Amino acid sequence: MTDDTGLAYRVLQPAAWPRPRGYANGVMASGTMIVLAGQIGWDEQGRFADGMAGQVEQALRNIVRLLAEAEAAPQNIVRMTWFVTDMPAYRDSQAAIGAAYRRVIGKHFPAMSVIGVSQLVESEALVEIEATAVLPPRRGTKA
Repeated sequence: MTDDTGLAYRVLQPAAWPRPRGYANGVMASGTMIVLAGQIGWDEQGRFADGMAGQVEQALRNIVRLLAEAEAAPQNIVRMTWFVTDMPAYRDSQAAIGAAYRRVIGKHFPAMSVIGVSQLVESEALVEIEATAVLPPRRGTKA
């Protein structure tokens, strides 16, 4: 399958498994890998957004901004790992988080994991999101 960015990838979905909602079980892609450090829900001035959904949205915006530095887009993301400090708040905010995700990332669902942690380095941070993206091979270059 090729997406609108030209990235050739394959979603790994065994036929007998139920389809996941909002993520993929696995993705296979080739090209130039982009690895982003965990992004938290603060802006350029170090101000945190309000609440779990607000911090998720800002962290995702930070990811999109970093991807732009590599001339990549959200559709190039193949994996995300989310670390959350309050799993009940994450679960309670799922509708708002899903809406924020679609506003920033769209309807692109890479392989994802969500992990509950006791704390993050920044004491106000409620979520930290790591992302891995792949740019398609450029014409005339090897993957």
